Amino acid sequence: MTRTPLRPLARILSARAAGENPDVIERENLAQRHEAMRTRTRGRAEGRLLILGFAFLAAFGLIGMRMGALATATAAEPQLASSGTEILAQRADITDRNGRILATNLMTNSLYVQPKDMVDPARVAAELAQIFPDLDAAALERRFTDGRSFMWVRKVLSPEQQQQVHEIGDPGLLFGPREMRLYPNGRLAAHVLGGASFGAEGVDSAEVIGTAGVEKALDARLRDPAQAGAPLALSIDLTVQAATQEVLEAGMKMMNAKGAAAILMDVHTGEVLSMVSLPDFDPNDRPQPLLTGDPGDSPLFNRAVQGVYELGSTFKIFAVAQAMDLGLVNPETMVDAKAPMYWGKFKINEFEGHNYGPLLSVTEVIVKSSNVGAAHIAMQIGGLRQQAFFKSLGLFDATPVELVEAPGAKPLIPSKWPEIVTITTAYGHGMSDSPMHLAAAYAAIANGGLAVKPTLLRRDAPLQAERIMSETAARAAVSMLRQVVTRGTASLGDVPGYAVGGKTGTADKPKPTGGYYKDKVVNTFASMFPTNDPKYVLIVTLDEPVETSGPKPRRTAGWTAVPVAAEIIRRTAPLLGLRPEIELGAPDGLVAVNN
Repeated sequence: MTRTPLRPLARILSARAAGENPDVIERENLAQRHEAMRTRTRGRAEGRLLILGFAFLAAFGLIGMRMGALATATAAEPQLASSGTEILAQRADITDRNGRILATNLMTNSLYVQPKDMVDPARVAAELAQIFPDLDAAALERRFTDGRSFMWVRKVLSPEQQQQVHEIGDPGLLFGPREMRLYPNGRLAAHVLGGASFGAEGVDSAEVIGTAGVEKALDARLRDPAQAGAPLALSIDLTVQAATQEVLEAGMKMMNAKGAAAILMDVHTGEVLSMVSLPDFDPNDRPQPLLTGDPGDSPLFNRAVQGVYELGSTFKIFAVAQAMDLGLVNPETMVDAKAPMYWGKFKINEFEGHNYGPLLSVTEVIVKSSNVGAAHIAMQIGGLRQQAFFKSLGLFDATPVELVEAPGAKPLIPSKWPEIVTITTAYGHGMSDSPMHLAAAYAAIANGGLAVKPTLLRRDAPLQAERIMSETAARAAVSMLRQVVTRGTASLGDVPGYAVGGKTGTADKPKPTGGYYKDKVVNTFASMFPTNDPKYVLIVTLDEPVETSGPKPRRTAGWTAVPVAAEIIRRTAPLLGLRPEIELGAPDGLVAVNN
């Protein structure tokens, strides 16, 4: 910047020559300099004021936005500071095959206490004990005053309980938001779903983890953030499940059974449309496991999968189907059925000492349920081929169904396989399987000879399956099972319009100390329908049933499991979209129709 002198020499000389006062020039230049300095200073001050104004505007704007956010936010209790990994609380819904909710999440609150902030611990303890009768007021007061800084009171509160606690008004009582698992259908499909509980938890969230059933078996899928909360669709049909459970429960009571199980399976896809085990439980309030006694007496025990039983005469169709597949027999082949049959020191009898011999056709062996006839057919097959066939049906391995209990429910297989085992397993004694095993094996016969893997997940199409028997042998076996219902041991299983076929099985229950009970049985009816084009398999098992309407107790499957299965089919077949086929009478006859 060029600085102008206050007394420029040229102007001073000119002023003196003109007789003017040179001091005036100095004062003018000094005034100009001061004016320039004031202009510069005013500009700097105005800039600073502008910046300061913008700063105040931004600060007050930020404060206003924060106040607005706080005014619109949901009120929340103070939270404890915590460290560690974030708790993943999200869990996907579970639906039936039609999208109806089986399991979902519900927002609720937990109740915890910070005793150091409590005003009157004695009063709070007393009032909490009134709200929650299972709490002891004296014990609560001791815990409130023993020096601890934090304690849980309730992991889950209902809205009513939360309001009652809120009205106590003590600052030491705090609520923490969390999601809980809700099963809106209560007991329905309890053994399929299993249940859930809390895993890692904090005051502001809790991890929901599966404890049994599908919830635990597919826990990783249900908690996977990559799935974006997409519902898990099961194969179960909620309407069919409800109808099956209602009929089975009534049948169990009528037949005085201690337990029951039913499985309804699609023979082409292996999808389980209904699976019921009784007694059952409410997964919203899952009971504790039994610590003593028989685990099978617990309502948590899944008889359909964990119940491993000798399934009796339901196995006879396997021997016949394999023999026909191998070309050893056909439906009309006559086999030795003279009873009793002796093998070494062993004696094989028919039920109640019957003798269907000396000869029976293969079809009659199934219709009359001949132990001796099935034994002779199995001896033609041989032990090695019999074992291979059982393995192909899945009867030697745990079922792959998506339940955490399934891998532990392995069949009980003899360690050695002499000919006597070949004989006894032909009529369902000497090895034990679950009703789920039996359903998959019967589905393989019903669908024309393709192996079936049961599943509780919805499938849109059948999977590629291994052929384990010829279609001809499978169709012949289905025809025999139909005759068991029309003129054999399962005559009470006929359902007009649906052509039911099946096989009864009555097996004495083994004693824990060895041998068998004489008055305790496990009854099973393995059925399929409609036999002209089988689409579904239904297995009904009753534990220790006894039918008492007659002059003496009746414990066979034909009197107990069969009528229960028939009623289930009558109720569920229309729900499955099956239209009954009405057999027309003579042209001049009348057809009775029940409305």
